[in-house]
Amino acid sequence: MPLIRGPRPIPLAGALLLAVLLMAATGLALPFRAGERLTFQISWGVIPAARVTLEVADPGEEGGEEAAYHFTLKAQTLPLIAWLYPYQERIDSWATAGLEHSLLYKKVQESRHPRDQVVRFDWQQGLARLTNYGKPAEPITLQPGTLDPLSALYYIRAQSLQGDFRLEQWVTDGKKLSRGLARSLQRETISIGGKSYQTIKIEPDMREVSGVFEKSPGAKMFIWLTDDERKLLVKLQSKVVVGSFVAELLADESRLPTDLAPKPK
Repeated sequence: MPLIRGPRPIPLAGALLLAVLLMAATGLALPFRAGERLTFQISWGVIPAARVTLEVADPGEEGGEEAAYHFTLKAQTLPLIAWLYPYQERIDSWATAGLEHSLLYKKVQESRHPRDQVVRFDWQQGLARLTNYGKPAEPITLQPGTLDPLSALYYIRAQSLQGDFRLEQWVTDGKKLSRGLARSLQRETISIGGKSYQTIKIEPDMREVSGVFEKSPGAKMFIWLTDDERKLLVKLQSKVVVGSFVAELLADESRLPTDLAPKPK
């Protein structure tokens, strides 16, 4: 069965994506459409540190004729943290209709280590071609079905996550092609902002993760997806090198067709 392990994590935004892009399963169902918009708050210990917004946008023309999905991620540190760690980021990803593979991936990062990266997935040559501020890097050889980190998030949600699962898949950010593991633990009811969610708790394997969100020795990371047709990420929790963090769903501002709109309880 397929399984995802993502490449080098994305600071702050990576707190949300890091574990999510480590997983996938079988049974594509596509529980999202253009108009979905989710906002998360990331807390470092007890301190609110950043806001992250995930959105499914209109594919437009930039991803090419094959593009059926355009995913965006926007992240920014909150004022209390920004004076110490100023950070702002936008990621855009285009993928095919069934999320068979990625087509284009862009990352603009404003921080002490700014980036302006574009990854073009050349499926005729089987290569991912990365440029940063227009300067090309060495191409990465693709494996069939390779996804970028942001598309991988939505690929997971498109799967059937019933029963126990243990998964694997290829992911690249244009610098490294990686594989990874994840396993389901149990179903849990959790409370976030006074709302209850029936969830699937999942543990990713993070042995190759490095950088600021590198897992501390002996620590574990867990994520929670809603156990329903939308499979929303609602929580992520871990202890990392710089301390403990929790990411929780702050607002669902989606404008969806009635068949995918949240159902009243």
